[in-house]
Amino acid sequence: MASLSFPPADWTYLAKLSSVGSIRDEETCERLRGLIQRQVQICKRSVEVMDAVRRGAQLAIDECQFQFRNRRWNCSTLETMPVFGKVVTQGTREAAFVYAISAASVAFAVTRACSSGELEKCGCDHNVHGVSQEGFQWSGCSDNIAYGVAFSQSFVDVRERSKGQSSSRALMNLHNNEAGRKAILSHMRVECKCHGVSGSCEVKTCWKAMPPFRKVGNIIKEKFDGATEVEQRKVGTTKVLVPRNSQFKPHTDEDLVYLDPSPDFCDHDPRTPGMLGTVGRQCNRTSKAIDGCELMCCGRGFQTQEVEVVDRCSCKFHWCCYVKCKQCRKMVEIHTCR
Repeated sequence: MASLSFPPADWTYLAKLSSVGSIRDEETCERLRGLIQRQVQICKRSVEVMDAVRRGAQLAIDECQFQFRNRRWNCSTLETMPVFGKVVTQGTREAAFVYAISAASVAFAVTRACSSGELEKCGCDHNVHGVSQEGFQWSGCSDNIAYGVAFSQSFVDVRERSKGQSSSRALMNLHNNEAGRKAILSHMRVECKCHGVSGSCEVKTCWKAMPPFRKVGNIIKEKFDGATEVEQRKVGTTKVLVPRNSQFKPHTDEDLVYLDPSPDFCDHDPRTPGMLGTVGRQCNRTSKAIDGCELMCCGRGFQTQEVEVVDRCSCKFHWCCYVKCKQCRKMVEIHTCR
């Protein structure tokens, strides 16, 4: 039986609200579609953070579509709620990815807003200071990831916590939310700048920085590929998720988990918004992977047509300082699923 949920991460609908303009006052919070009441309250208390949350929603959609661009389900979105359609209202590994990347995107966007001086409530991480064990001076603006993660936990997780944490789907969502944030936390990096005569690095100042969000997406996509199917069990008085197959090793806090097998995503299902099928999708005729025509087209075959494309070519650098290119036309084969 599928593990259904309320529309997932509905706050991501903020990415669709271009007509609202900047979210600057409490009255706007009341008009934002997709928020539950407790998220509206958080919006009112932290209204200056909400533009960053909206950027996070768009970041999650963009990264999901990049990571799934060559798969049958390519993270297509709707103009209605839920943004990702009913595809992720079931407890599948696709839902696990969407929850993880969404929670990570809020932590990332809010942290970035802190570091850029956009928010009065937070700034750089001033806990990173002094001289490190390696002998360099902590300086510059270290990303305040603690604030971004804390805000993501309060804003994103409140939907599950408001329903209580006893259902298997709520446990799955909360676990994957945290796994998404850990994809940033576990990959914070040290960036440095050298000072001295001719860049001799007599003095080196360093700060902590988040990884690029593309790397975060890559990490979560790897976790998607190796996600663990789980089921709910009672251990003492606590309900926990454990691997459905007892021969599999237990998942860690950084792994993604799911409850239900995924559909094959081959056919359009009008009863399931977001289930668009693969008819008309481009495929790679020579690939044996999921982007190959055999798998992408689910055995229905594909059609080939020649189209003309225009590329820049014969580019030359001119002093100073621009690059001039010619336009070259060529015919290429495009393969699309029947």
